[in-house]
Amino acid sequence: MKHKITGMAPLLMVYDMQTSLAFYCNVLGFNLIESAGPQDDIGWVLLRLNDIELMLNTQYEKTDRPDNQELLRNDHHGDVCLYFACNDIDGLYQSLKSKDIALKEPYITGYGWQALDLTDPDGFKLSFHKPMHTF
Repeated sequence: MKHKITGMAPLLMVYDMQTSLAFYCNVLGFNLIESAGPQDDIGWVLLRLNDIELMLNTQYEKTDRPDNQELLRNDHHGDVCLYFACNDIDGLYQSLKSKDIALKEPYITGYGWQALDLTDPDGFKLSFHKPMHTF
């Protein structure tokens, strides 16, 4: 029997849910679809942007969260990168710059695609790609 797998939604563990929600919703344009927990202590969310789904979960319970983000924890994300398809890398770059997001200019990858890289508030790498040729 074959199982029909219809999607995937990465789950990112975040330090501050409100900061992460502001980044993913206000900066990147995701919509909040579902959440768990009271408004002042949301512990989990499902976000959607077009056909892309992403889940965020708080790393700590509200009462256990340290005052500052543990930088060593962010270092462990170094091998995680979320890749997004984007048909207008230059437009995205201008939009993010207008929102005071720190990022480098778009570049052409070694495999010939245009790319734009940035880091979210928890240190996760995000890369937006566009093929420079048609298949």
